[in-house]
Amino acid sequence: MSTLPKFAVVGHPNKGKSSIVATLAEDDSVAISSDPGTTTRARTFPMRVDGKPIYELIDTPGFQRAREVLDWLQAHDRGAEAHPALLRQFVDTHRDDPRFRDECELLTPILTGAGILYVVDGAHPYGREYEAEMEILRWSGQPRMALINLIGRGDHVAEWRRAVDQFFAIVRVFDALHADFSKRIDLLRAFGELHEPWAPSLQQATEILIAERQRRRHRAAIEIADLLADSLTLTRKARVDGGRVDPAVTERLTGELKDAIRERERRARRVVHEIYQHLHVKLEETDTEILAKDVFSERIFSLFGLSGTQLALTGAASGAVAGGGVDLIVGGASLGLAAAIGAVIGAGGALLGADQLAKVKVLGAPLGGSELHVGPIADMNFPWVLLGRAVLHHRLVAERNHSRREKMVVDSSAGAHLTDDIDSGHRRQVERCFVTLRNERELDADMRRILIDEIETLLDDSKASP
Repeated sequence: MSTLPKFAVVGHPNKGKSSIVATLAEDDSVAISSDPGTTTRARTFPMRVDGKPIYELIDTPGFQRAREVLDWLQAHDRGAEAHPALLRQFVDTHRDDPRFRDECELLTPILTGAGILYVVDGAHPYGREYEAEMEILRWSGQPRMALINLIGRGDHVAEWRRAVDQFFAIVRVFDALHADFSKRIDLLRAFGELHEPWAPSLQQATEILIAERQRRRHRAAIEIADLLADSLTLTRKARVDGGRVDPAVTERLTGELKDAIRERERRARRVVHEIYQHLHVKLEETDTEILAKDVFSERIFSLFGLSGTQLALTGAASGAVAGGGVDLIVGGASLGLAAAIGAVIGAGGALLGADQLAKVKVLGAPLGGSELHVGPIADMNFPWVLLGRAVLHHRLVAERNHSRREKMVVDSSAGAHLTDDIDSGHRRQVERCFVTLRNERELDADMRRILIDEIETLLDDSKASP
């Protein structure tokens, strides 16, 4: 056998074979359909890390005439020691026979050294027609494991286990659509126990995958930290005549500022999708989903923002002032109007008016005259809203299996008060970074590292709540 572990994923049509391949290879380009016969040729999908394959999954057609194949094998049986050679003889003899095209296609990678992952659907009852398939696979002599997938709502796992235990040394229940990262790692380790020559390679593969998981989380934390830094320092500007502010201009710049932040958030989400190799997942969500609701909406501030008590504990509320208006500073001289810097007050953090969300002021322009500045965002709760949304989005993407094809659906309760998961010590550390960004417009290397480390802790799926 090759030192690179290879697994042929085989079984009856429409039992989730392609879903298994997509999940274990982390490849959402694998064709998946509820229509029988979607997979007509064996196709290899390598699991790559940094461009290097660490194992391969082979998607195969389903058995069509297993009973006839087994009858042929038994009619030519020369003893157990000759079973693999006889199976190879069958493929060589019938390779061009359209009746056995699918059987020849699925058996070829097994005969050239691939291990076997035999997939059945535990949501439907066991039937004796599957015994011919399992017996054929036993004749191959290849290391093999049975996976009881769960496609529907039924539960026939116990009867399937009793049957497949007679043909396979290892049987696992494995939900291709919902198995988390730890389940995928356990599966690889189990196959290493089944086939000793592959044990070192699969152990190395699991170590590489765990290290890659940590690296992805770190890269995502960097992107989210950059999203926060950019969003807290963005401004929009326009020239004004005689220091007089046209409300329409202010409204236009405020809209542009919000649009720039919305686009920056979308870009951060795209980067996280790329980090986790979800290259084909649709980013658009429906209006009923909380990640699709506008980041500036009252509902989102209520779900993702800090409560009034949390704001006070982190010190975020201490510098907030009530009221509204515009600071006009022409040539450096204040015209005496109060600043409108909104703070979120009360449980759930209701959003203040749009005119209170960002700083609005007029400054002297570099070449003379006056310039209207809208931004940066001054609302003390706003970065917590962005952070909460980013953490939830990351959790969904990081644990999303590559076999899933639907848009990301988020129950409204999934985002409720995510900041409750952050203890007061971590909140204070993160708020220090936010205050620095508001005051200094940038973070030094140490503060940036603190922010990235704190975000990475929040993204750690071994500590995060589901």
